[in-house]
Amino acid sequence: MELSALTAISPIDGRYRVQLANLATYFSEFGLIRYRVLVEVEYFLFLAEKKIFTLPTTVKPAKIRSIYQSFSEADAQQIKATERVTNHDVKAVEYFLKEKITGLGAESCAEWIHFGLTSQDINNTAIPLSWKNAVENEYLPALQNLVLQLRKMAKSWQSVSMLARTHGQPASPTTLGKELMVFVERLEGQINQLAQIPFAAKFGGATGNFNAHHVAFPGINWVKFANDFLEKKMGLERMQYTTQIEHYDNLAAQFDTLKRINNILIDFSRDVWTYISMEYFKQQTKKGEIGSSAMPHKVNPIDFENAEGNLGMANALYEHLSAKLPISRLQRDLTDSTVLRNIGVPMAHSFLALKSLEKGIGKLLLNEVKLKDDLEANWAVVAEAIQTVLRREQFPQPYEALKELTRGKNGINKESMHQFIDSLAIPAKIKKELKAITPHNYTGVTFDF
Repeated sequence: MELSALTAISPIDGRYRVQLANLATYFSEFGLIRYRVLVEVEYFLFLAEKKIFTLPTTVKPAKIRSIYQSFSEADAQQIKATERVTNHDVKAVEYFLKEKITGLGAESCAEWIHFGLTSQDINNTAIPLSWKNAVENEYLPALQNLVLQLRKMAKSWQSVSMLARTHGQPASPTTLGKELMVFVERLEGQINQLAQIPFAAKFGGATGNFNAHHVAFPGINWVKFANDFLEKKMGLERMQYTTQIEHYDNLAAQFDTLKRINNILIDFSRDVWTYISMEYFKQQTKKGEIGSSAMPHKVNPIDFENAEGNLGMANALYEHLSAKLPISRLQRDLTDSTVLRNIGVPMAHSFLALKSLEKGIGKLLLNEVKLKDDLEANWAVVAEAIQTVLRREQFPQPYEALKELTRGKNGINKESMHQFIDSLAIPAKIKKELKAITPHNYTGVTFDF
């Protein structure tokens, strides 16, 4: 059977493939092979740059770089064919590059490809580099666009009064704009934390000591060489003391931060879902769309439900990745390689969620009438305000008086609240101040955002 989106096992490569096409550049098998080729080529050129060997004058670095810059699916298939013989993916890349170098007229330099390295020097550079590029080029821009969208909504609805709910019960009123800014602040805080975590790599030979490099050229400072290569050429921070593999501690910290971002977005999705169910928001409809196969009237909050589901899937994988990757027996077992191939999957689920949230937010229509009606139906929430002003005036037991009036009582409205105020033995000026308080204006300080 021909492979297609309809026959894919995972929805990432099936139902959602079109939406996630950009991520294939970083996380597909083709993407991984290309990044391996990139690292091998740049290492080869760095050896030449540092005079470890000399390139023929007829072979220009730009021509060698074109090997990965114009890397094709046919090139990847050639490497996969070699891998079926070698049963080793990185060695297949090495053989491919030696053939390419020879074809460019640098046959005498072919053995400098993969010089002194173990496969994890390549993998633990290629994968962090692909991860870095995906985070910086795809994920963060999408997340920051969502935060900007929320900030704009918050500004637009800065003065829209809304009944708050604590424990699901009516509570001191708030503003819709401020409630949205809660999520803006939380997300920006985690984005800042994510920015502080280095993209780390390992580059140091079979068990991290540059054994092969040092025995061949004992006079070269290979630690400095590797630091310069990773930091200046790859934009990665080299871990100084490693086993055969990178520690993955920084990668685990990034996964944990991304998990917290997803938790915030789950919280947001559930809140908006609830506001829609309360009719604080309506949703724009699209001609031809169906909300329910049985109930024609339905306009379901599917974008927020889709986001919540994908965020949960992402977090389940991030949880395993961050818990497992930093653990490896002795100087290394192979479990990291198996697991590391999956880092694009939670990223893909997170990316889908961001797209769903962006779409869902774009369909929201504020229903101010419903917000005002809810406030008007809950005059009991100004009890806090009244008892606090009475405390200021040294009125005896004001909390208890308002509790007696409002707790568990129905029918508290403007009239009954004003009757209560009129019954108090307080100056007329204070009564006037208390009567000016309504559920609509009892929203606290005015925030500037």
